[in-house]
Amino acid sequence: MTAGQAVGRSGGGRTKTRTAVISAKGGARWTAGHPWIYRTDVYAEPHDQPGIIAVTDRRGRHLGQALYSPTSEIRLRLLTRGTEAVDGAWWAARIAAAAARREGITDTAYRVVHAEGDGLPSLVVDRYGTCVVAQLLSAGLESVRDDVVAGIRSTLNPDGILLRNDAGIRRHEGLPLEVILASGEVPQIVEVVEEGVRYLAAPWSGQKTGAFLDQRENRALVADVMPTGGRALDLFTYHGSFALHLARRAAEVLAVDSSEEALARGKENAALNGMANITWREANAFDLLRDFERQAERFDAIVLDPPAFAKTKDNLERALAGYKEINLRAMRLLVPGGVLFTCSCSYHVNRAAFADMLAAAARDSGRRLQLVRWTGAGRDHPEIVNVPETGYLKGALLRAVE
Repeated sequence: MTAGQAVGRSGGGRTKTRTAVISAKGGARWTAGHPWIYRTDVYAEPHDQPGIIAVTDRRGRHLGQALYSPTSEIRLRLLTRGTEAVDGAWWAARIAAAAARREGITDTAYRVVHAEGDGLPSLVVDRYGTCVVAQLLSAGLESVRDDVVAGIRSTLNPDGILLRNDAGIRRHEGLPLEVILASGEVPQIVEVVEEGVRYLAAPWSGQKTGAFLDQRENRALVADVMPTGGRALDLFTYHGSFALHLARRAAEVLAVDSSEEALARGKENAALNGMANITWREANAFDLLRDFERQAERFDAIVLDPPAFAKTKDNLERALAGYKEINLRAMRLLVPGGVLFTCSCSYHVNRAAFADMLAAAARDSGRRLQLVRWTGAGRDHPEIVNVPETGYLKGALLRAVE
């Protein structure tokens, strides 16, 4: 194969040779370590079907092979700088390398491939026990679905592969939202074990691919600092993942969510672990925090794990105000020496903005908060420092000192 050519292999094995030409700015972006090339930095493109294509500069110099999405603002996602065939064997080797980086994880649910974080843009692969749930989030990747699924199957040898292709981002790629069983069998409910805590994941219908796996290590951290015999509050609990870990040391845990359905699953999880010290309450977190402040309630540990408040950059100011309010009120509810674990999964709220918000909340709360640790997602969700989009989850463990 000559420079400037690429092989895109479909499920039927048919190949096509196509090329895109990008600007010097686009090429510099790849050189700087970011895999995305935007529409505005593409001089020439096939304008036909999505797939894997060669990428060159204006002098015809080969720059790499990329996933091509002809209707997306992100036109190209770099896969390799070489000219090798990107086929089922290629995907298997890359997935195997990502799996090897997770060696030593004993939990039965974790992320195997974290898209850009593992050099496989727009591909997510999560393991739930003996099953795998994957997401193909770009049109270019969708076009080679068969090769990707074959790579997953040959590398991870799961009982079943479910494609949770129902993430909203697929709309920007001109793709349908759908959930498809790609191989074998995947049950509606899977029991998994995390640091000795059992919980039920819902691969077909749960949030993300069935559970919030990115907080896996943070849940263990919070349990470690929970004062034995204390009282804990877990807000935005969803299926109770933080509450379950806290309940192993706390005398009582109050788990709060606005979804009755989510709380019902949380109760199932508590019963699965034989835990009777968790109270489940359906409530709005903002309203409840205001009520607790008026009632002078106090807690030894509080977890704030809200959904993304800033869906877009335009929502940033309002989002920061929301984060500040819940954090300020939570800080006032801590006993002296109590701990607060607080986080944001909003990409548009960067670490600096999150830290500034916490400092302002601490000042206005009238409390002194010691920083115990900054955190992010677990090591199965690797962050690439020159790809800021991979660092969406920010967390802080704070202790009230006075």
